[in-house]
Amino acid sequence: MNLSLYSAATGMDAQQLNLNTIANNLANVNTPGFKKSKIEFQDLLYQRPRASGADGGGGNIVPTGIEVGNGTRIASTAKLFTQGQLTNTGQQFDVAIQGDGFFEVQKPDGTLAYTRDGSFQLNAQGQVVTSDGMPVLSGFQAVPAGGTVSIAQNGQVSVQTASGTQSYRLTLTRFANPSGLQSLGGNLYAENQASGTPETGNPSELGFGSTMQGYTENSNVNIVEEMVNLITAQRAYEINSKSVQTSDEMLQDVANMKK
Repeated sequence: MNLSLYSAATGMDAQQLNLNTIANNLANVNTPGFKKSKIEFQDLLYQRPRASGADGGGGNIVPTGIEVGNGTRIASTAKLFTQGQLTNTGQQFDVAIQGDGFFEVQKPDGTLAYTRDGSFQLNAQGQVVTSDGMPVLSGFQAVPAGGTVSIAQNGQVSVQTASGTQSYRLTLTRFANPSGLQSLGGNLYAENQASGTPETGNPSELGFGSTMQGYTENSNVNIVEEMVNLITAQRAYEINSKSVQTSDEMLQDVANMKK
């Protein structure tokens, strides 16, 4: 009897984490470059009072056994790196990635991070930086005062100044398993063992995405889909709470038998 209480409690706990994940997706529906998370469940260990395939006596084999589950748990919250819709901003230093790849960013402690948020700006030194002022690497060079920047889809950059034209090419970074990247907040991700080592290449080559100047990539959160997931999580939580209530009523009936 108590097993049903514990199993239902694991279900309620898992659905609470599911709700937290859905809420975070919805909260970031307008965050540039945000990638939604999908929660994945696993069932817990089973109690087997009678195993299938056991000797039933007289040379008979038990075709099916008795297995009683112990509930569920969260296995992972996987990031889904599907393409978000591109929005035309008209800003010179807004650059979206259409396809596979990340921009490389240098954090204040000197370590590297990666982002899909291409809402870039210039600092006082003409360096291309993120909204938080962190330098964007990926081949970007300082822009002279008054310079006009043109970025092609293959990452070719032309900087027009009064003294002439300067050209160079951007690079993008990708990972074998981007879902394994560590989320740092601030639209940044960090490499770890699960993601694999970073691979650098030119935009529009060898499977890398293209660079779209004057665009930003929107969040890939689908509001309608998340609302459906929200309703499903709520109903699952309610059903598990009903299991707790039913188990409690049955225990109460057993306790009343003494009276």
